[in-house]
Order: sequence, then structure tokens, then C-alpha cells
Amino acid sequence: MTITGTTRLLGIIGDPVAHSLSPVMHNAALAELGVDYVYVPFPVQADDLAAAVQGLAAVGVQGFSITIPHKQAILPLLATVTPEAQAVGAVNTVWRTEQGWAGTNTDVAGFMAPLQGRDWSAARAVVLGNGGAARAVVAGGGQLGLNKVQVVGRNRSKLADFEASWASSPLKPPLSVHGWDELPQLLPQADLVINTTPIGMHHTAAQTPLEAAELALIPDHGLVYDLIYTPRPTRLLTLAAERGLSTQDGLEMLVQQGAIALAQWLQQPVPVDTMRRALVAWLDRSP
Repeated sequence: MTITGTTRLLGIIGDPVAHSLSPVMHNAALAELGVDYVYVPFPVQADDLAAAVQGLAAVGVQGFSITIPHKQAILPLLATVTPEAQAVGAVNTVWRTEQGWAGTNTDVAGFMAPLQGRDWSAARAVVLGNGGAARAVVAGGGQLGLNKVQVVGRNRSKLADFEASWASSPLKPPLSVHGWDELPQLLPQADLVINTTPIGMHHTAAQTPLEAAELALIPDHGLVYDLIYTPRPTRLLTLAAERGLSTQDGLEMLVQQGAIALAQWLQQPVPVDTMRRALVAWLDRSP
């Protein structure tokens, strides 16, 4: 890839963002397509979000991805938001329009991708965390037909706000909220456990949102799905595998949501397999 004075910019904003592998997969796809774009990370702290969004527009960025902690906070800074993103209440993909920045949510489709092809209509899901990623999981769980989606958090006030925020959503997910102390009652009934928290990401790789004793409560047929994709596997998934549970990391979600975003930015089909291979190769080389 050669960067020149005409190269157009794409990127990702978040805090932290250094761990992100989005540049790996997007730049692999851009190189294969032979288009004059480059995708770069932009570390943006919460207090700097509004200034950063204005700055990205000022320097001609064509579009960008959004990760923790900005997926909800960016909504009022956008000129338009797609109905799906409005229903979810979180945005992870933004692109330039004549009216200003437009946003959508590709996390929902990305989350659902590894779970397709199975009947979830009688299943119960326990969702760890109630941030922007959890919103995509709740929406996806509703679309998958889950019987119950039980969101668990540590802050009762934020949990109440999370639940209330879905009251007017057209998605109407089968949602209930619970304190972290309720996990001993919830996990024995769970068919699917999803970690949407940042616990276990590269900078906290030694940590896990659930310890072995808690994983032991999950039924033998249960699936543990960690949205984190680096390290691979996370400590949560290592412990879950040792318990004999099925596991799913966040790599395929990353690939699928990224492919939808890149197609939106370029307005053309993108090489999904190339994106996946680039990520796997990078992770295989990582210590």
C-alpha cells in the first residue's frame, strides 16, 4: 500500500484503541481492492469526542468506526442516524454525507453471524455488561428469537436506565435486567452467556468477568461468547473450554461488522475472506 497526497482516510476512534485489529483487516481489504484509501486508529478520550468528530470532518476523513466508550455518546453529534441504530441506541459506523456525519450500527449483524443456523426460540441468554456493545447484543438476541435476554450489571441505576431506554424501541426485545449478585441464580438456566464488558481485553488479559466457580454453574450444553477478540483466547474462554463448554470469540463478529462498514464507505462489495485471513494471520503471529 502506497500513501500519497490523494490517499483518503478511514479510521477507528476509541479509548483504548491501540489493541484494535480493525486496521489489519481493513487495510488488507483496501490493498486487495486497489483503492486509494488507508485505515488508521485515532485514540480519542471521552471528553474530547465532540472536538475529535469535528476534527475528523475538518481533515477530510471519509468514514470511521467507533468502539468503547463512544458508541452511545456520539449519537447527538451525527446529522443522521439509521433506523436500526436509533432502535439499538448505539452507533459503530459513521460516514460522510453532504448534510454531515451519518451513523449506523453493524454490530447487530456481526454479533448474530456466528449464531445463525440454530433454533434459539427456547433459549435464555445472560449478557454481561450494559454498555454500547450490550445494546447490539440485546437487539441481535431479539432478532435471533431468544426466549429471554437477561442483562447483568453492577450499577443498579445504570441498569434501570438501560431497561427504560428500550421501552419505546420498535425492536421490543425479551429483556430483563439484573444485578451482578444475581448471577448464581441466572447462570444455571443459561443456554448462552455473552461478555460485552472490556474485562479480559489485552490490557486486562489476566482478568475474567466470570471465574471457574461461576462457569461451573452453566449447563453442559451452554455456549460462552466473548465479544473480545484479542487476546485469543481470552481467559474467560480458556476457563469455559476447561469446563467443557462451547466457546465463541469476537473475531467473526469483528469481520462481519467490519465488512458491512467497509462496503458502506466504499459503496462496493468487499473481500470478506481476505479480511478474515488477515486477522487470523496477525493473531497467529502475535505472542
